[in-house]
Amino acid sequence: MIIFKKIKWKNFLSTGNQFIEVDLNKSNTTLVIGTNGSGKSTLLDAMTFVLFNRPFRIIKKDQMINTVNNGEALVEIDFSIGTKQYKVKRGIKPNIFEIYENGELINQDASSVDYQKVLERNIMRLSYRSFIQVVLLGSSSYEPFMKMKSRYRKEAVEEILDIKVFSHMDWMLRDQQSTLNKKLIEVKHNADLIKSKHELEEKHYNDIKNRNTDDKTYKEDQLKKLDLDKKNYLEKIQQLDSEYKQLEEQTKDKDKTQTKLSQLEKIETKIEHNLETHNKNLEFFSENDYCPTCTQPIDEQFRYDKQGKLKSKVDTLNDGMKKLVEEITITENKLSQINSISAKMTDLNIEMSKVNTSINELKKFSDNLHNEILLLDNKKEDSNNIEKQLEELKVNLEQSQVDLDKITEEKTYIDTVREILSEKGAKTKIIKKYLPIMNTLINQYLQDMNFFVNFHLDEEFNETIKSRFRDTFNYNSFSEGEKLRIDLALLFTWRSIAKIRNSASTNLLIMDEVFDSSLDASGTDEFLKLINELTSDTNVFIISHKGDTLIDKFTNVIKFEKVKSFSRLAS
Repeated sequence: MIIFKKIKWKNFLSTGNQFIEVDLNKSNTTLVIGTNGSGKSTLLDAMTFVLFNRPFRIIKKDQMINTVNNGEALVEIDFSIGTKQYKVKRGIKPNIFEIYENGELINQDASSVDYQKVLERNIMRLSYRSFIQVVLLGSSSYEPFMKMKSRYRKEAVEEILDIKVFSHMDWMLRDQQSTLNKKLIEVKHNADLIKSKHELEEKHYNDIKNRNTDDKTYKEDQLKKLDLDKKNYLEKIQQLDSEYKQLEEQTKDKDKTQTKLSQLEKIETKIEHNLETHNKNLEFFSENDYCPTCTQPIDEQFRYDKQGKLKSKVDTLNDGMKKLVEEITITENKLSQINSISAKMTDLNIEMSKVNTSINELKKFSDNLHNEILLLDNKKEDSNNIEKQLEELKVNLEQSQVDLDKITEEKTYIDTVREILSEKGAKTKIIKKYLPIMNTLINQYLQDMNFFVNFHLDEEFNETIKSRFRDTFNYNSFSEGEKLRIDLALLFTWRSIAKIRNSASTNLLIMDEVFDSSLDASGTDEFLKLINELTSDTNVFIISHKGDTLIDKFTNVIKFEKVKSFSRLAS
């Protein structure tokens, strides 16, 4: 279990040159209050920046530096895992990224990317996507589990169940499997060559021993056959080389195509976000005659014009998304074709290697035959030397068989392990084991918040939601308040599962503006009950504008204020 203890930051967003420090393990329930712009939500950005090198909100990295001081932005966090104490420091201008274990700086020889992997995979065993599913629940920039793409849902749950290690192991074994396949082909080829050579040498030995009168004629015929075989092999090499060059020309755009696909997927994500934003705004102007903030009526013509503009933007974005999906599909197909061609090139390389080896062996055999013919002419054959060569070839043949058996056994082992690690193997069994528990917990939490539906996740983590009357819905069918209840139920469920598995379990839970948006009075009361049930081993931070109505319901209160354009903790 990760125990987050404290975090502090300076020259970060609206914070000046004096550290703001928050004790993360002081109280079971903490209410974080302050006026708009006072810096209370900076806690979320500081957490994700120091741990994952990215803000929680959708802002650029250089925008996290305080614009007044314009440098020396620094965030530090202290946490423990078991008996080990950790401190992580991350800064901008200058760039700083340091990880300390029990007071000692962990080796920084690796690249910043690999150093980040050490933090996520080896220490926390928690990625950003999983972190925001079990630790953070925000507002506009938060990506609920139900809005994730299917593959990201699965990855997040795999981390929570602590089975993502199977994927990493499978990835490593895949390379070993590829190497063994190539080695197996090579060893088989060498064994065949030795066997063929042994057969030829054995026949040669018997010929010399028997002193057949037609021995010389026979060897000359063999020599002609070898020359013909060599000619055929050379033609084969030319053919294979020509095919290889043609295939190589077809794969020259692989890197460009891969880069294009990555860029298209990033654009897809941005369009999805813009669509969500515009749809929300369109929904607002469609359903509201009055401003919810100032309670003044909204001009009808203004609403009509705004709805028109937003609808136009949504239609444009949907058209763009359709074209983008088509382009992504085309690019994925192209990349798949290139990868298929690359596989063919690998096969051609192996085949050319085999042919070249055969040519070299034929040359050796041909030279041997020349020498043997000369020896026959001079009647100087030395059967003892040939017998010795035969014995050596026999030993080599036996050793090649041992090598072949060993590699075959190792390959069988890896094939078996990969089958176990595959999507249909151990991971599926573990997921099937925990799915009923997940669904039970989700529905229990929904009932605790007075939301009575039957919520079910399948093995691909797609939802089916049925009402009391057996009507079928999905996540997007519900109001924002109902969606929030589902998001909260999932959040509490992942934390419960993480605790059971002792995987992504942590003492910290931070929620931003949960009480300020879609929860009604009844939902708020039920939610507070759930929070209180968590407090035995959890430190809950609630960021809210409703300080006056909630302050007496929390054991600790932190107030942010802004003085002379800088955020600070109120004394």
